[in-house]
Amino acid sequence: MEKGEWDNHTSPVEFILLGMGNVPSLQTLLFLLSLIIYLVTMAANILIVLLVVADRHLHTPMYFFLGNLSSLETCYSSTILSRLLASFLTGDSTISVHGCMAQFYFFGYFLVSECYLLAMMSYDRYLAICQPLLYASLMTWKVSLQLAAVSWLVGFFTSTVVTPFLSHLRFCGPSAIDHFFCDFTPLLEVACSDTNVVRLLVFILSILDVVFPFLFTLASYVCIIAAILRIPSTVGRQKAFSTCSSHLTIVSVFYGTLIIVYTLPRTAPLRQLNKVFSFFYIILTPLVNPLIYSLRNREVREALRKALRKALACTQSS
Repeated sequence: MEKGEWDNHTSPVEFILLGMGNVPSLQTLLFLLSLIIYLVTMAANILIVLLVVADRHLHTPMYFFLGNLSSLETCYSSTILSRLLASFLTGDSTISVHGCMAQFYFFGYFLVSECYLLAMMSYDRYLAICQPLLYASLMTWKVSLQLAAVSWLVGFFTSTVVTPFLSHLRFCGPSAIDHFFCDFTPLLEVACSDTNVVRLLVFILSILDVVFPFLFTLASYVCIIAAILRIPSTVGRQKAFSTCSSHLTIVSVFYGTLIIVYTLPRTAPLRQLNKVFSFFYIILTPLVNPLIYSLRNREVREALRKALRKALACTQSS
Protein backbone atom coordinates (compact mmCIF):
# COMPACT_ATOMS: atom_id res chain seq x y z
CA MET A 1 0.00 0.00 0.00
CA GLU A 2 1.42 3.40 -0.99
CA LYS A 3 1.80 6.23 1.49
CA GLY A 4 -0.85 8.27 -0.31
CA GLU A 5 -3.36 5.48 0.21
CA TRP A 6 -2.60 5.44 3.93
CA ASP A 7 -3.35 9.17 4.20
CA ASN A 8 -7.08 8.40 4.00
CA HIS A 9 -6.87 5.98 6.93
CA THR A 10 -6.44 6.47 10.63
CA SER A 11 -3.02 6.25 12.21
CA PRO A 12 -1.83 2.74 13.06
CA VAL A 13 -2.51 1.46 16.58
CA GLU A 14 0.90 -0.21 16.72
CA PHE A 15 4.36 -0.01 15.22
CA ILE A 16 6.80 -2.71 14.17
CA LEU A 17 10.33 -2.24 15.48
CA LEU A 18 12.68 -3.64 12.84
CA GLY A 19 15.49 -3.97 15.39
CA MET A 20 19.03 -4.81 14.33
CA GLY A 21 17.85 -6.52 11.14
CA ASN A 22 16.05 -9.69 10.21
CA VAL A 23 18.77 -12.26 10.88
CA PRO A 24 17.05 -15.23 12.59
CA SER A 25 20.35 -17.02 13.22
CA LEU A 26 21.52 -14.12 15.41
CA GLN A 27 18.35 -13.74 17.49
CA THR A 28 19.38 -16.27 20.15
CA LEU A 29 22.87 -14.81 20.39
CA LEU A 30 21.53 -11.26 20.63
CA PHE A 31 19.01 -12.33 23.29
CA LEU A 32 21.68 -13.98 25.45
CA LEU A 33 24.07 -11.06 25.00
CA SER A 34 21.37 -8.51 25.86
CA LEU A 35 20.18 -10.56 28.85
CA ILE A 36 23.70 -10.85 30.29
CA ILE A 37 24.33 -7.12 29.76
CA TYR A 38 21.00 -6.22 31.37
CA LEU A 39 21.51 -8.44 34.44
CA VAL A 40 25.09 -7.24 34.98
CA THR A 41 24.06 -3.60 34.44
CA MET A 42 21.23 -3.83 36.95
CA ALA A 43 23.32 -5.68 39.52
CA ALA A 44 26.34 -3.38 39.17
CA ASN A 45 24.37 -0.13 39.34
CA ILE A 46 22.19 -1.27 42.23
CA LEU A 47 25.35 -2.37 44.05
CA ILE A 48 26.88 1.10 43.57
CA VAL A 49 23.72 2.71 45.00
CA LEU A 50 23.75 0.36 48.01
CA LEU A 51 27.45 1.00 48.66
CA VAL A 52 26.96 4.78 48.52
CA VAL A 53 24.03 4.55 50.95
CA ALA A 54 25.61 2.03 53.34
CA ASP A 55 29.26 3.16 53.59
CA ARG A 56 29.74 6.39 55.54
CA HIS A 57 33.09 7.00 53.78
CA LEU A 58 31.12 7.46 50.55
CA HIS A 59 28.78 10.06 52.07
CA THR A 60 30.31 12.89 50.06
CA PRO A 61 28.87 14.99 47.20
CA MET A 62 30.98 13.12 44.62
CA TYR A 63 29.52 9.75 45.58
CA PHE A 64 26.06 11.20 46.09
CA PHE A 65 26.13 12.20 42.42
CA LEU A 66 27.49 8.75 41.53
CA GLY A 67 24.56 7.14 43.34
CA ASN A 68 22.18 9.33 41.35
CA LEU A 69 23.96 8.38 38.12
CA SER A 70 23.66 4.66 38.90
CA SER A 71 19.96 5.09 39.74
CA LEU A 72 19.51 6.88 36.44
CA GLU A 73 21.34 4.16 34.52
CA THR A 74 19.15 1.47 36.12
CA CYS A 75 15.99 3.23 34.88
CA TYR A 76 17.62 4.05 31.53
CA SER A 77 18.49 0.40 30.81
CA SER A 78 15.07 -0.88 31.85
CA THR A 79 13.32 1.54 29.47
CA ILE A 80 14.97 0.04 26.37
CA LEU A 81 16.36 -3.38 27.29
CA SER A 82 13.29 -4.88 28.94
CA ARG A 83 11.25 -4.31 25.76
CA LEU A 84 14.10 -5.53 23.55
CA LEU A 85 14.48 -8.73 25.58
CA ALA A 86 10.74 -9.41 25.37
CA SER A 87 10.94 -8.97 21.60
CA PHE A 88 13.83 -11.44 21.28
CA LEU A 89 12.10 -13.96 23.55
CA THR A 90 8.63 -13.90 21.98
CA GLY A 91 9.54 -12.96 18.42
CA ASP A 92 6.90 -10.21 18.62
CA SER A 93 8.47 -6.95 17.46
CA THR A 94 5.26 -4.89 17.58
CA ILE A 95 4.74 -2.07 20.06
CA SER A 96 1.57 -0.07 20.58
CA VAL A 97 1.60 3.62 19.70
CA HIS A 98 0.97 4.48 23.36
CA GLY A 99 3.75 2.11 24.42
CA CYS A 100 6.07 3.69 21.87
CA MET A 101 5.31 7.18 23.15
CA ALA A 102 5.85 6.03 26.74
CA GLN A 103 9.22 4.53 25.79
CA PHE A 104 10.23 7.74 24.00
CA TYR A 105 9.10 9.81 27.01
CA PHE A 106 11.21 7.90 29.53
CA PHE A 107 14.16 7.58 27.14
CA GLY A 108 14.22 11.37 26.63
CA TYR A 109 13.70 11.96 30.35
CA PHE A 110 16.69 9.86 31.39
CA LEU A 111 18.92 10.98 28.49
CA VAL A 112 18.53 14.69 29.30
CA SER A 113 18.83 14.04 33.05
CA GLU A 114 22.12 12.19 32.44
CA CYS A 115 23.51 15.08 30.38
CA TYR A 116 22.82 17.49 33.23
CA LEU A 117 23.95 15.09 35.95
CA LEU A 118 27.31 14.59 34.20
CA ALA A 119 27.62 18.39 34.02
CA MET A 120 26.88 18.66 37.76
CA MET A 121 29.52 16.00 38.47
CA SER A 122 32.07 17.91 36.38
CA TYR A 123 31.25 21.07 38.38
CA ASP A 124 31.82 19.12 41.60
CA ARG A 125 35.24 17.97 40.34
CA TYR A 126 36.05 21.53 39.19
CA LEU A 127 35.42 22.89 42.70
CA ALA A 128 37.38 20.05 44.33
CA ILE A 129 40.48 20.58 42.17
CA CYS A 130 40.39 24.27 41.21
CA GLN A 131 38.87 25.68 44.42
CA PRO A 132 39.90 23.15 47.12
CA LEU A 133 39.82 25.65 50.00
CA LEU A 134 36.27 26.73 49.15
CA TYR A 135 34.97 23.27 48.23
CA ALA A 136 33.39 22.42 51.59
CA SER A 137 31.55 25.75 51.79
CA LEU A 138 30.44 25.80 48.12
CA MET A 139 29.47 22.14 47.64
CA THR A 140 27.29 21.61 50.71
CA TRP A 141 24.72 18.84 51.01
CA LYS A 142 21.98 21.35 50.30
CA VAL A 143 23.69 22.44 47.07
CA SER A 144 24.30 18.80 46.08
CA LEU A 145 20.61 17.97 46.56
CA GLN A 146 19.56 21.02 44.56
CA LEU A 147 21.92 20.20 41.66
CA ALA A 148 20.75 16.57 41.52
CA ALA A 149 17.10 17.68 41.68
CA VAL A 150 17.65 20.12 38.81
CA SER A 151 19.10 17.29 36.68
CA TRP A 152 16.03 15.10 37.20
CA LEU A 153 13.57 17.99 36.82
CA VAL A 154 15.06 19.28 33.55
CA GLY A 155 14.74 15.78 32.04
CA PHE A 156 11.14 15.56 33.26
CA PHE A 157 10.30 19.00 31.84
CA THR A 158 11.87 18.28 28.43
CA SER A 159 10.08 14.98 27.90
CA THR A 160 6.79 16.39 29.18
CA VAL A 161 7.01 19.20 26.61
CA VAL A 162 8.19 17.17 23.59
CA THR A 163 6.17 13.94 23.88
CA PRO A 164 2.69 15.55 23.50
CA PHE A 165 3.83 17.29 20.29
CA LEU A 166 5.17 13.99 18.97
CA SER A 167 2.06 12.01 19.97
CA HIS A 168 -0.21 14.44 18.10
CA LEU A 169 1.54 13.73 14.80
CA ARG A 170 -0.32 11.56 12.32
CA PHE A 171 1.53 8.37 11.44
CA CYS A 172 1.06 6.61 8.13
CA GLY A 173 2.19 3.40 6.54
CA PRO A 174 4.47 1.69 6.49
CA SER A 175 4.22 1.51 10.27
CA ALA A 176 7.68 -0.09 10.58
CA ILE A 177 10.24 1.87 12.61
CA ASP A 178 13.77 1.17 11.41
CA HIS A 179 15.29 0.97 14.89
CA PHE A 180 15.24 -1.23 17.99
CA PHE A 181 13.43 1.39 20.10
CA CYS A 182 11.22 4.45 19.63
CA ASP A 183 13.72 7.22 18.97
CA PHE A 184 12.88 10.69 17.67
CA THR A 185 14.20 10.61 14.09
CA PRO A 186 12.92 7.10 13.21
CA LEU A 187 9.47 8.14 14.49
CA LEU A 188 9.45 11.23 12.27
CA GLU A 189 10.26 9.01 9.28
CA VAL A 190 6.86 7.29 9.58
CA ALA A 191 4.90 10.51 10.25
CA CYS A 192 2.78 11.92 7.42
CA SER A 193 1.72 15.21 9.04
CA ASP A 194 3.85 18.37 9.21
CA THR A 195 6.84 17.78 11.51
CA ASN A 196 8.44 21.25 11.27
CA VAL A 197 7.13 22.49 14.63
CA VAL A 198 8.28 19.45 16.60
CA ARG A 199 11.64 19.45 14.77
CA LEU A 200 12.19 23.10 15.70
CA LEU A 201 11.14 22.47 19.31
CA VAL A 202 13.52 19.51 19.66
CA PHE A 203 16.34 21.47 18.02
CA ILE A 204 15.95 24.33 20.54
CA LEU A 205 15.69 21.96 23.50
CA SER A 206 18.70 19.96 22.25
CA ILE A 207 20.78 23.13 22.41
CA LEU A 208 19.64 23.73 25.99
CA ASP A 209 19.63 20.14 27.22
CA VAL A 210 22.52 18.45 25.37
CA VAL A 211 24.85 21.04 23.82
CA PHE A 212 24.86 23.40 26.83
CA PRO A 213 25.64 20.65 29.42
CA PHE A 214 28.31 19.26 27.06
CA LEU A 215 30.01 22.67 26.65
CA PHE A 216 29.76 23.28 30.42
CA THR A 217 31.37 19.87 31.08
CA LEU A 218 34.05 20.55 28.47
CA ALA A 219 34.84 23.98 29.98
CA SER A 220 35.03 22.44 33.46
CA TYR A 221 37.58 19.88 32.31
CA VAL A 222 39.65 22.47 30.46
CA CYS A 223 39.94 24.33 33.78
CA ILE A 224 40.59 21.09 35.69
CA ILE A 225 43.35 19.91 33.34
CA ALA A 226 44.95 23.38 33.36
CA ALA A 227 44.92 23.35 37.18
CA ILE A 228 46.42 19.84 37.31
CA LEU A 229 49.22 20.79 34.92
CA ARG A 230 50.16 23.68 37.25
CA ILE A 231 50.75 21.26 40.17
CA PRO A 232 54.57 21.07 40.54
CA SER A 233 54.95 17.45 41.72
CA THR A 234 54.22 14.38 39.59
CA VAL A 235 52.63 12.61 42.56
CA GLY A 236 50.34 15.60 43.16
CA ARG A 237 49.28 15.66 39.49
CA GLN A 238 48.55 11.94 39.51
CA LYS A 239 46.55 12.19 42.74
CA ALA A 240 44.49 15.12 41.43
CA PHE A 241 43.84 13.44 38.09
CA SER A 242 42.79 10.18 39.78
CA THR A 243 39.87 12.00 41.45
CA CYS A 244 38.29 12.87 38.10
CA SER A 245 39.63 10.24 35.66
CA SER A 246 36.65 7.90 36.10
CA HIS A 247 34.14 10.66 35.42
CA LEU A 248 36.16 11.95 32.46
CA THR A 249 36.19 8.45 30.94
CA ILE A 250 32.41 8.14 31.32
CA VAL A 251 31.83 11.60 29.81
CA SER A 252 34.05 10.73 26.84
CA VAL A 253 32.27 7.43 26.16
CA PHE A 254 28.77 8.90 26.61
CA TYR A 255 29.17 12.06 24.54
CA GLY A 256 31.45 10.42 21.97
CA THR A 257 28.83 7.83 21.00
CA LEU A 258 25.94 10.30 21.43
CA ILE A 259 27.51 12.77 18.97
CA ILE A 260 28.18 10.01 16.43
CA VAL A 261 24.61 8.69 16.64
CA TYR A 262 22.88 12.04 16.18
CA THR A 263 25.25 13.51 13.59
CA LEU A 264 25.57 10.38 11.46
CA PRO A 265 23.26 10.71 8.42
CA ARG A 266 20.42 8.17 8.40
CA THR A 267 21.11 7.09 4.83
CA ALA A 268 20.42 3.46 3.91
CA PRO A 269 24.09 2.31 4.05
CA LEU A 270 24.69 3.99 7.44
CA ARG A 271 21.51 2.97 9.28
CA GLN A 272 22.95 -0.28 10.60
CA LEU A 273 26.04 1.59 11.81
CA ASN A 274 23.75 4.13 13.49
CA LYS A 275 21.98 1.28 15.31
CA VAL A 276 25.29 -0.21 16.45
CA PHE A 277 26.39 3.10 18.01
CA SER A 278 22.90 3.56 19.51
CA PHE A 279 23.21 0.10 21.04
CA PHE A 280 26.56 1.12 22.50
CA TYR A 281 25.53 4.36 24.21
CA ILE A 282 22.08 3.13 25.33
CA ILE A 283 22.96 -0.37 26.47
CA LEU A 284 26.72 -0.62 27.02
CA THR A 285 27.30 2.80 28.63
CA PRO A 286 25.14 1.98 31.71
CA LEU A 287 27.19 -1.23 32.02
CA VAL A 288 30.54 0.52 31.63
CA ASN A 289 29.83 3.28 34.18
CA PRO A 290 29.79 1.21 37.40
CA LEU A 291 32.64 -0.99 36.14
CA ILE A 292 34.85 2.06 35.52
CA TYR A 293 34.08 3.49 38.95
CA SER A 294 34.60 0.16 40.72
CA LEU A 295 37.85 -0.64 38.89
CA ARG A 296 39.43 2.84 38.91
CA ASN A 297 38.19 4.26 42.21
CA ARG A 298 39.95 3.24 45.40
CA GLU A 299 37.15 4.31 47.78
CA VAL A 300 34.53 2.28 45.88
CA ARG A 301 36.81 -0.78 45.77
CA GLU A 302 37.45 -0.49 49.50
CA ALA A 303 33.71 -0.12 50.24
CA LEU A 304 33.03 -3.20 48.10
CA ARG A 305 35.69 -5.23 49.93
CA LYS A 306 34.22 -4.25 53.31
CA ALA A 307 30.72 -5.17 52.16
CA LEU A 308 31.93 -8.55 50.91
CA ARG A 309 33.77 -9.22 54.21
CA LYS A 310 30.63 -8.39 56.18
CA ALA A 311 28.50 -10.61 53.96
CA LEU A 312 31.00 -13.46 54.30
CA ALA A 313 31.12 -13.04 58.08
CA CYS A 314 27.33 -13.12 58.30
CA THR A 315 27.22 -16.26 56.15
CA GLN A 316 29.80 -18.06 58.27
CA SER A 317 28.13 -17.05 61.59
CA SER A 318 24.74 -18.32 60.42
